[in-house]
Amino acid sequence: MNSMESHHMEMGPHMKMTALRPGQPGDAEKARKVAEVARGVMEKYKDYHVALSDNFVIFHPEVPQKQYHFTNYGYAFEAARVFNPEHPTSLLYEKTGDGYRLVGVMYTAPKRFTEDDLNERIPLSIAQWHEHVNFCRAPEGKQDTLSPHPKFGLRGSITAKDECDAAGGEFHPIIFNWMVHLYPLEKTPEQMWSVERQHAD
Repeated sequence: MNSMESHHMEMGPHMKMTALRPGQPGDAEKARKVAEVARGVMEKYKDYHVALSDNFVIFHPEVPQKQYHFTNYGYAFEAARVFNPEHPTSLLYEKTGDGYRLVGVMYTAPKRFTEDDLNERIPLSIAQWHEHVNFCRAPEGKQDTLSPHPKFGLRGSITAKDECDAAGGEFHPIIFNWMVHLYPLEKTPEQMWSVERQHAD
């Protein structure tokens, strides 16, 4: 876990991470139980066709991605009120030829949540939640998020409201909700809750 400390709040201008807290009694067991439930979810949705039949929708399938989020908006609504590890907001798949391979799950929480609130769901000594920040939506007809050096979007060079306004965009300090990725089939807690992998994905 010490290797993760340097990543606190240092994941780039478009991602904010929660602070990594000192471990408390019961934290590891609480996180282990979440991962155990998530493994059952992974088994159920190993075949992505089952996910599609259970109201999971592929988020932007037309855009090439390292991981594709199959999102259940009913579960997202539920996550705004209660935490149910059996109902991840999204399933994380990697593209394999004409199909998809399930590699993890994503849980969400309302963006109004404090770090103490998030800690109640999954201990912050084990997992670091993230949210996407400083988002400049491109004006009509100027979308460039797929270009090598975009100005707009979550990879864009624009990170402040005045820059976004000057470019004719629409600035959002925070978009979406708090999120945390879990890769429950990995062997260690560090790999299961990998900050580096969350950022790369």
